Amino acid sequence: MPTLLHLNGPPGIGKSTLSALWAERHPGTLNLDIDVLHPLVGGWRDPEQDTHALARPLGKALAATHLGGGNDVVLPQLLARLSEVEAFERIAHEQGATFREVVLLDDRAAAIARFDRRRDETPWNQHNRRVVADLGGDAFLGEMYDRLLAVVEARTTAVVVRSVPDRVEETYAALERALAAH
Repeated sequence: MPTLLHLNGPPGIGKSTLSALWAERHPGTLNLDIDVLHPLVGGWRDPEQDTHALARPLGKALAATHLGGGNDVVLPQLLARLSEVEAFERIAHEQGATFREVVLLDDRAAAIARFDRRRDETPWNQHNRRVVADLGGDAFLGEMYDRLLAVVEARTTAVVVRSVPDRVEETYAALERALAAH
């Protein structure tokens, strides 16, 4: 049975890094990093253009197609609204797949600092930094963190894994242990 593994967590916590590693170590798994879809949409740099509204449905279609073909998907995506998590869970179940949910966390202040320290200079992340700054910077990131915690509280099947800064293999091992235990 295929699996949709959702890696949730605040920006800069290591979702994309762990997702790439997971896909590399699980051949055939689609690393569905929706952030890489944004630059494929014309006008994505325009602050008035909400590419999330366009990229997320593309991600859902990709997930459904890959799962429907009997293959696993790993989704590194902050989903801080319950309805967004439930939408991907529904897609997994509609395709006869299992939905696994892991939330990568650090304490609030450390998570915010990790976003600021992230050194990914791709055009998308440079754009994302500007958007976060325009929306309030650290205060905005704190609000996102709080919304994520509310989702975690509502999702009794979500497994929380502490993301250790600069310790990718250690965090990856914790992810594997958490999935094996639940």
